[in-house]
Amino acid sequence: MARLCLCVNQVAKCRNDKKDRVPDPTAIAIAAEMAGIDGIVAHLRQDRLDISDRDVSVLKEVVQTHFNIAIPLRDEMVKKVVNILPDMVTLLPSVQEDKKENSLDVVAGRDYVESVAQTLRAHNIVVTMLIDPEPQQIKAAARAQADYVQFNTAQLQRIDDLGTMADHIEQIRSAAIAANKIGLGVTAGRGLNTQNLRELTNVSYVEEYNIGWGIISRAMLVGVERAVEDFRKLV
Repeated sequence: MARLCLCVNQVAKCRNDKKDRVPDPTAIAIAAEMAGIDGIVAHLRQDRLDISDRDVSVLKEVVQTHFNIAIPLRDEMVKKVVNILPDMVTLLPSVQEDKKENSLDVVAGRDYVESVAQTLRAHNIVVTMLIDPEPQQIKAAARAQADYVQFNTAQLQRIDDLGTMADHIEQIRSAAIAANKIGLGVTAGRGLNTQNLRELTNVSYVEEYNIGWGIISRAMLVGVERAVEDFRKLV
């Protein structure tokens, strides 16, 4: 069975928008673990729009399952996660254009990506890279010493046509097979919800799904425990 991980950034954004102490991403992380979530993800943005340095430090202390910090590919961010020592680090583009969920171009920046991956692996941190499901990016990630690739599934939430959805799922399927053949683990994340997750779970070799707003928005209606249960049934 694939793992289900919760990204808590949307919780932190709600807290920051209200300039309050609640809702607390750490409390939600604990509740999700009690409900059976397999891991917690926190995206530490360059602008600290939602998750803060304090959040990741506290999460590191309280998360009992699997803790993954996603960071932009910048030296200062790499130094920060080396000090925190999460279980996994997901490497993202150094700049998110117009706040869109862009993928890492490992082909263009392979030498730097590889040096970062070596640094993280030297501290026993598992390395994954957010990439598009494209053969050249998969091969470059393997050469750059990634342990996992995370396929960027943000496009799925913008697809309404069933034929287009089927084509995109098939592209992810082929990419997952290719990644598995060269020894990479495969995860998926960005924009996943109950509708597109049903399509994606038919893809073999995807070991983990990272979901934020899909679970959090469901939790607003039925509570964290039920929301986690509902998504676990899908994976």
